[in-house]
Amino acid sequence: MSTLSPLHEVHSKLGASFTDFAGWSMPLRYGSELAEHKAVREAAGLFDLSHMGEIELTGPEAARALDYALVGKLSAVKPGRARYTMICDGEGGVLDDLVVYRIGEDHFMVVANASNAAVVFAELRSRAEGFTVEVTDRSTDCALIAVQGPASAEIIGAVCDADLSALPYYGSVPTRVGGHDVLLARTGYTGEDGFEVYAEAPHAADVWETLSAAGSSHGLLPAGLACRDTLRLEAGMPLYGNELTADMTPFDAGLGRVVKFDKPADFVGRAALERRRDAGDAVEQVLVGLVGEGRRAARHGYPVMDGDTQAGTVTSGALSPTLGHPIAMAYVPPSLTEPGTKLTVDIRGKAMPVSVVKLPFYKRA
Repeated sequence: MSTLSPLHEVHSKLGASFTDFAGWSMPLRYGSELAEHKAVREAAGLFDLSHMGEIELTGPEAARALDYALVGKLSAVKPGRARYTMICDGEGGVLDDLVVYRIGEDHFMVVANASNAAVVFAELRSRAEGFTVEVTDRSTDCALIAVQGPASAEIIGAVCDADLSALPYYGSVPTRVGGHDVLLARTGYTGEDGFEVYAEAPHAADVWETLSAAGSSHGLLPAGLACRDTLRLEAGMPLYGNELTADMTPFDAGLGRVVKFDKPADFVGRAALERRRDAGDAVEQVLVGLVGEGRRAARHGYPVMDGDTQAGTVTSGALSPTLGHPIAMAYVPPSLTEPGTKLTVDIRGKAMPVSVVKLPFYKRA
């Protein structure tokens, strides 16, 4: 049986279509996913992301424990800031990509993908042994609501007293929304400016309704997982299970920058990641963007062809609502990564011409 979001009744009243996502029943769309996508690009969208995992680490050695457990240097993150990072296995394979917030000197919150939350919690608890730190899974206690889009700052500014001009990208601040204490963050997964509101689960409906009312004059729409996927694809952002898996390292996905080797102590996967770093271009596959013509979109798993030879595989693909043509991400050999390279994608037996481009496909002005 699927886990229900604390906002399930709210979504039902809004007429949402639900889907099972990593064991959670979550809204796929409320009406038109194209309208929801357009609202995020031009005004704002309101997302329920309560399926994400929230794991807290508290104690005097929380920073040291995270430096050992993750590939990033979390001890260098200042309170009130966040960092994108990854948790890898001993061979450097990506177990999940994460956002880690430093809420206080000895207080961190790790946000994991829903499909990996249990694995991340188990790994963090295991890797924290020997450190003076407490690891707590707060996933079902915490609701996560996001406001994304160019009008998001006006909407958030109308419902809380946080100084948004002083809140940087990948920053967070405690504040109140709808009369409830929340953690307000400025990150996002859509390519637009946006905010995340972490609230206690019993307060989720009040916070949602407060944000919805504040956004009504700005064109805000409730938005589901379907448009979240096309938005993140346009922004060239990886999805675990598609662009990232345990069979590849951060370097394979072009995200080697998140691995920090200047940490004072060892970390899980370090030796394997050093070998992968030192291999340089001696790798089999590199992640690229592909753009096509017409209306037929490549999908996950479709073969990428160089002449009659399969050169790679599509990891994500869709018809871009913003750009009006098919886009995809795929892994191909290094020799085929130059922008402008002509390839084809086998779409159910038909060869669709595509061109290699640099990611992202879309970047806000």
